[in-house]
Amino acid sequence: MSHLKQRKENNCLNCNTKVVGRFCHHCGQENVEVKESAIEFIVHFVNDITHFDGKFFTTLKDLLFKPGFLSREYMNGRRQRYLNPIRMYLFTSFIFFLVFFAFVHFNELQMTSDEFTLKGKTMEQLEKMPYEEFDQFTAKLNNGKPMNRSDFNHYMDSAKSGRGIHFTKKNYRNEAQYDSLLKTGAVKDKWLQRKLVRKEIEFNAKFNHNMKQTVQALTDSITHHFPQMLFVSLPFVALLFKLLYIRHKEYYYVSHGIFTLHFYIFVFIVMLFSIGFSRLQTFPNWSWLSYVNGLLTLMIFFYLYKAMRNFYQQRRGKTILKYVLFLVSFIFLISFLFVIFIFISFFQI
Repeated sequence: MSHLKQRKENNCLNCNTKVVGRFCHHCGQENVEVKESAIEFIVHFVNDITHFDGKFFTTLKDLLFKPGFLSREYMNGRRQRYLNPIRMYLFTSFIFFLVFFAFVHFNELQMTSDEFTLKGKTMEQLEKMPYEEFDQFTAKLNNGKPMNRSDFNHYMDSAKSGRGIHFTKKNYRNEAQYDSLLKTGAVKDKWLQRKLVRKEIEFNAKFNHNMKQTVQALTDSITHHFPQMLFVSLPFVALLFKLLYIRHKEYYYVSHGIFTLHFYIFVFIVMLFSIGFSRLQTFPNWSWLSYVNGLLTLMIFFYLYKAMRNFYQQRRGKTILKYVLFLVSFIFLISFLFVIFIFISFFQI
């Protein structure tokens, strides 16, 4: 419920139904004054997002210090006193990625035509080089014999083909050359191979055969897809728990999903602290915080075990076995999703 002043009129502004009390019994809208100050708007927004009337802090306390407790409470139907897990996931993930992209910096790419150098000379310097100096320079590259501009351009194409990124193990100067070879039948690549070769040619042209910039651009793209990858992994992680506890019919797929949401929320919160400690490590005499970050990582693994034990309520031996099976399956799942998102990032650059 908001803290805005209730309207004196008793007609609902949303559906025009007669309102008895503060809320419309037909559509549920609160019958309050529509005019509000900037402060009231911000307070209203914060209340809607976090329910600071007590739900948020109650949920946060139980989530952090009672592994698996919130998930069991939700499954047992005791939900009114806690913040909805989906809402809390959206709120914590938003804060986490806001902080993550604000403090985990990536070098900005600066592509210029001078990235490719030969013997310390940029392309622009080579083009402006006087005739005699050019002869002396090319003679060093060609066993003492100077090259004309045409021969030197072929030499440069050959030199460039050995640089850049070459994951297909095929070197083509440009897309026109590759298309020509495809038309003549000299190259018979399948659809996926053609896509990869064309992307390779595009990368080397865009980043001027600079492998460092190419890898940096790909890494940057993958990192910015990280939130989507985590979100996509949610239903699959819930499915892993479903398979591990398939004989326990009282746990529906949604129950495993709620458990997964609560675990992800915990990880987001721990990682927020980890980012904060990492920033503090840069100050003198604060390097010891690296050990704290190590403990935080171990805490995530311990928390997962305790959450599984408390939520699924099985003996220690069975829980440890399923815990290990889950971790192995989780590694395979994340690796598979990571490869998929690498391809997505690759074709979006």
